[in-house]
Amino acid sequence: MAKILFVVSAATYWTLKDGTRHATGYWAEEFAAPYKAVTEAGHQVVVATPGGVVPTVDMMSLRPDMAGSAQIALDLEGVIRSAEEIRRPIELADARLEDYDAVYFPGGHGPMEDLWTDADAGRLLTAALASGKPLAVVCHAPAALLATRVRGVSPFAGYRVTAFTNDEEDGVGLASRARWLLEDELKELGVEFVRGEIWKPYTVVDRNLYTGQNPASAAVLAKQLLEVLV
Repeated sequence: MAKILFVVSAATYWTLKDGTRHATGYWAEEFAAPYKAVTEAGHQVVVATPGGVVPTVDMMSLRPDMAGSAQIALDLEGVIRSAEEIRRPIELADARLEDYDAVYFPGGHGPMEDLWTDADAGRLLTAALASGKPLAVVCHAPAALLATRVRGVSPFAGYRVTAFTNDEEDGVGLASRARWLLEDELKELGVEFVRGEIWKPYTVVDRNLYTGQNPASAAVLAKQLLEVLV
């Protein structure tokens, strides 16, 4: 049995460039699909958040039109309700890589508010990348890679990475309102940004780094993790 650390944003809103707060949190599918896959395979999940705050699900991600159907939305909600781990997270500052076999960062707009400048997230990501252990990051969660910079340089520079694209941000009506766009900032970080078709599952594997473009990619990432954890 493997022990997997899920690093989840504690943010409940995302500050837009005009100063208004866009309600957010973690995206339901990006937590629930991998959680269900790895726990049903017999693995253990530990959730960590900044400050040990119980994370908030982005309620938009539980709307039937966003989830795919009313039944899918109910299924996602059921998984989240059953996940005791997300109601008793540890503090991210206390998370030690040596205690885990893999690390996973689900997205939602939350990481654009807190994880992108979180020193503990940066420390853990840097250690995980260097360790060779599977490190999976999806959708907006690659914003946390921005916290790995030391004097402007990131260990992720040169890695092939995907994440929520500018086109997808535009598609949800937030690109013009954002303080910055994830795709742009990752390119500035020095990663080789690659992408697939918008809204479709798309993942990239570069050494021990697994990244997914959007919510639909979370289940695929989970399957890839399970293949290397066997």
